[in-house]
Amino acid sequence: MIGPGVVWMALAQGSGELIWWPYLVAKYGLAFLFLLIPACLLQYPLNFSIGSYTLLTGETVFQGFMRLDRGLALLLWILMSASFLWFGAFASAGGTALAAMTHFPAGWTEQGQTLFWAYLSMAVFFSAILFSRVVYPVIEKVMWAVAVLTVFGLVAAASHSEVRAVAPRFLRGLFGPEALSRPWEANDATKLLTAITFAGLGGFWTLFYSYWLREKGVGMAARAGRVTSPLTGREEVIPDAGFTFEGTAVELKEVGKWKRFLIFDSGVGIFGNIFTTLLTCLLAFALLHPQGILPQGYEIAVVQARFFEVNWGAFGRVLFLFVAAAFLSDTWFTTLDAVSRIQADFFHHFFPAAKKKSFRWWYYFFVVVLTVVTSITMPLAEPGVLILLSAVLGFAGTVIFTFALLGINLKLLPRLVPRSACPGRWANGLLAVSGTFYLALAVAYGLALR
Repeated sequence: MIGPGVVWMALAQGSGELIWWPYLVAKYGLAFLFLLIPACLLQYPLNFSIGSYTLLTGETVFQGFMRLDRGLALLLWILMSASFLWFGAFASAGGTALAAMTHFPAGWTEQGQTLFWAYLSMAVFFSAILFSRVVYPVIEKVMWAVAVLTVFGLVAAASHSEVRAVAPRFLRGLFGPEALSRPWEANDATKLLTAITFAGLGGFWTLFYSYWLREKGVGMAARAGRVTSPLTGREEVIPDAGFTFEGTAVELKEVGKWKRFLIFDSGVGIFGNIFTTLLTCLLAFALLHPQGILPQGYEIAVVQARFFEVNWGAFGRVLFLFVAAAFLSDTWFTTLDAVSRIQADFFHHFFPAAKKKSFRWWYYFFVVVLTVVTSITMPLAEPGVLILLSAVLGFAGTVIFTFALLGINLKLLPRLVPRSACPGRWANGLLAVSGTFYLALAVAYGLALR
């Protein structure tokens, strides 16, 4: 059953761990590294609560928001929709790697080559969504491959003597800050916010976990249908509501198994992501920081090629660029699928008239719309600028939906399932800690911009 956690891990790698944490380490040394592991662990209570709602009811987390308060759900949908207008930036970030690897089309500018490869990768992944009989298994297989290849490559790169030499100092940086290696620049406040909040899969991306669990058929979601291609001629039923159970001893024993699965699966994503992010930061500290090389502009996924180049020379550089292109481009692929699911889910349940069309119809409608929209927004700025803009909007949503999840656990779920099956005091207490921390971070970020 392990799968959603691996998708979570692989998507997190492509959605920022290759870029923002290495950027901060390459620029400021180990000043902020001690924040990495706590920032990642803050997402554990969110994942557990998001997953618990889907496992116990068979519904998506957005349906839970709608049950809790329709006005709140509408606000979250608006913020979510705005934050994902620019996720084509991940395709263009992958395009920077492919452009640096191929220098094709010959004679084009660096930006032109980047956009060429970005649009080509989008076309390939759009076709994969259209022609796959069932969409989710394809996404899971792609992300498994990306996760395994990334871990293997990073471990091999970290074995180089130049990297091993700085490892003891790097590990000490996990337990306390070092002095800034250069003066702080105010325009890096958003990058630091993004790195902390999106350590792992932050912002509205976290909500994707509910949809992957539902497609995987875990818990009560086993009775829900899956999104199938319109080319297969067969459509599985996507229910309008979740399912309830009586709370017998046998059922509650099953709930215990579901929760243990959820803790383990979430742990695969979170701890796997901590491991790979620490490796990218170690490599950035050893190979980029001494030379003052930063991942930015249209080289946002290019300068890190030195990670592999130290071990395997020119071949290593090409290999890294290929890997970087893969897991940045598949970030667009997986995000396109997940955002289309959320949009279809919201429209299908929030607007009564939308039920005239099937869930699958709405899903593929948004696949097309979002492909067009991100194709338009992608050339408007460098990839990093667009990613940061999306991140700030997503952070505002994180503060809101973290406390909304607490409301679901305490107020809504006990009305739908036996109270003994609901998340307990520890889960709710840790969720409140995460929400408080995110709120404090939002205040600090606002003060930093004054």
